[in-house]
Parts: sequence; C-alpha cells; structure tokens
Amino acid sequence: MLQPREGAMSAVDQAAVATGGRGRMRLFAVLGGLYMAQSIPSYLFVAAIPPIMREQGVSRTAIGYLSILMLPLVLKFLWAPLVDRVRPLARAHRASWVCITQAGVILAILALLAVEPTNVAAIIAVGSCASLLISTQDIATDGYAAKYLPPEDRPIGNAIQGAAVAFGVIIGGTLGLVLYHHIGWTGMILMVAGFSVVPLIAALAMRESDASAPATARPSLRAFLARPEARQILWIALTYRASEGLVKAMEGPYLVDAGVPLDVIGLISGLAATTVGLVGAALAAWLIRRSGVAMVLSLLGGLRTLCFALFALHAYGALTGHWPLFGAAFFQTLIRYMEIVALYSLFMAVTSSDQPGTDFTILACAQLVVYLIGSMLSGRIADAFGYGPLFAFCTALSGAAVVLAVAQLRAIERSPSPRL
Repeated sequence: MLQPREGAMSAVDQAAVATGGRGRMRLFAVLGGLYMAQSIPSYLFVAAIPPIMREQGVSRTAIGYLSILMLPLVLKFLWAPLVDRVRPLARAHRASWVCITQAGVILAILALLAVEPTNVAAIIAVGSCASLLISTQDIATDGYAAKYLPPEDRPIGNAIQGAAVAFGVIIGGTLGLVLYHHIGWTGMILMVAGFSVVPLIAALAMRESDASAPATARPSLRAFLARPEARQILWIALTYRASEGLVKAMEGPYLVDAGVPLDVIGLISGLAATTVGLVGAALAAWLIRRSGVAMVLSLLGGLRTLCFALFALHAYGALTGHWPLFGAAFFQTLIRYMEIVALYSLFMAVTSSDQPGTDFTILACAQLVVYLIGSMLSGRIADAFGYGPLFAFCTALSGAAVVLAVAQLRAIERSPSPRL
C-alpha cells in the first residue's frame, strides 16, 4: 500500500483545520461546497446551454465552437504557481482566490441576461471568462484539499469532489434545462446565479494555517519536475487514461449505429451516469482506504480493459444484442468515476506543502490532455479503420497502461526512501 509522502502536511497544518471529528466533518463540508461552486456554472455552459442553442436553431458547427471553453481547464497549470504564490488578501490565501473568482463567475452568469441564446460569439466570450475564473478557482480548491486533507481522508475528499460534480450536473445542467422550459432564459439565468451564491458560504468557512506565513520556496513547474517521485506519477497521469478518450468519444455513436434508441442512450449517459457516479465515488473511497491506491488502480484498469474488450467483440460480431453494450457502458461509467477518486488521491499524495495547487494541477491537466487528445482522434480512427480495430487497439492500450502504472508504483514503493 502506498504510504503518504513525509512532510506533505505538518502537524500545525492538521491541527489548524482538522481538530477532532468536528473539524474533520467541517473540512468535508467545505470541500463539498467548494467543488459544487465550480460544477454548477460549468455544467450550465456545457450541459444546459448547448441544447437550448440548438432548439433556437443554432447550427451544430457553431455549437461545436463551445469546446473552446475547455481550453483554460487544460492550460491552468501555467498560472497555478501564481495562485500558490500570490495572496489577494493578506490574511486569506486560497479562500480569497475562491471568493474573488466565484464572485466573478456569478457576474459572468448574470451577464448572460443581456445575451440571446442565439448569439454564439457573446456566449463564447462570457463562457470563456467564466471558464478562466472557474479554472483558477479549481487550482485554489485543489491546493486547499491537497494541503489540508490528512492522507487517510484523501479518498473521502476526492469522493466528495465526485459527488459535488454529480450534483453540479443536476443543478447546472438538468435543472437548468427544466427551468428554461418552464420560466425561460432570464428565469433560468437568475436561478442558476442564485444557486451559485450559496457555495460562497463554504469559502467563508475555510481555515488556513498559513494565512499570513511567507512561502519557504517559490512555486514553479521546475520545482515540481525536480522531484523524482513527481516525475514518476506524471508518467502515470500521461498514460493511465490514454485509452479512455478514444472509447468514450465513440461510445454514443457506436450505440446509435448498433441500433440503440436515443432515449435509452440518454438514460445511460444522463441520470443513470449521475447515480452511478455517486455510487462509484463512495465505493472507490472505501476500497482505497481498505486496500490502497495501487491495488485499486490495477483492479479498475483490468475491469476497464474488459469493458473495452466487450465493445471490440461486439463490433467484430462475436457478441450480439444490446445487453452486452449496456453492461459495458454502465460499468465503464462506474469505473471512470472510481478512477478519478483513485488518481486524485494518488496526485494528492505527491503534492508538496509549498505548492500543492501547482503540483496537483500539473497532474490533473496531464491526464485531461491525454483524454482530450484521444477524444479528438477517435473519430478519425473509426472512420479510417472501423469500430472493431478502434476498440481492439484501446483494449491493448488500456492493458499496457495498467502494467506501466503498477510497475511505476512498485518502483516507488521499493525505493530506499519512498516518498509516497
């Protein structure tokens, strides 16, 4: 089992935010509020607004331009050292970043009141500002979680993040569409902006032991890369999920081409996915606390490889009917939520106390970049070679990634002075 990195969190840090059970529950509640603060506006832009635009007659090509809103999430590692280093308010470090960025996000949502849902350029402009603020807030929140969660509570903290994201899907995405249907664009915007104010309570409840302490080192990307254990975990971040984007991007199109009705596909990818995500996040936290990150990642990687193999066998005709596809899609969703909890717990274990936001953000961006690259390439591969070869390649790639990850983790555990 991986052990926590020595010095990742001092006794002073722990005492400041987690004194007894009450402090522990307070920290969990704060993290839930902080992660929900990001997810509600995020899913307003990526889950609710695109269908509304389409209903208003906006072309699919124009709606596709909204993918540019993902750019700050991929590039946020570039300004993560700034968030770790700069204190907007002298007596509040990450809490001040959260308050400032969340206030900006609420203003960005309210700015949509002056925009018609058919105005693609204006929605992209407002959404880009919101995405930049949300990404910056995410750096501060992840840094706070990595710094103050005790090692044994990291799986629970990351499960809380998964649950908060699931509720963000419901509030910002599903509820947003329901509100639009019943009370229109203006009413929806005002309600979602109101929901986004509530998580500010969590920011005001943040407790930081280093609120006025000078940093002992200058946060930077170079400082992250200078640590051998950080470079080893970076390799895992760059390889473990390399196959997932390739499959996930083509899962929906393949289900359509296999004759699955659209309403069934919507059920699998919508409400069912949210429910599975909540269960998966809790299950992953329990497994990690019981057996460790290395075992959980190897188990999930093996199950993921099996799911991809089912897709490949179906594409080649070795399996028939819809039920194998439903099972593979269902368990792939469950596994994906569990993987995030396990990977983020691993990422937190390698963060340093001087720059937790920077370290965690680099690793999170690395796995996201690989996932997005796979998503962009999947259609080209499927068009060129077909679904069967695509899924077969992903099965092999998934298995190889699991072997590499386990080898890296075992190498760290065997090192003379393990840092994890």
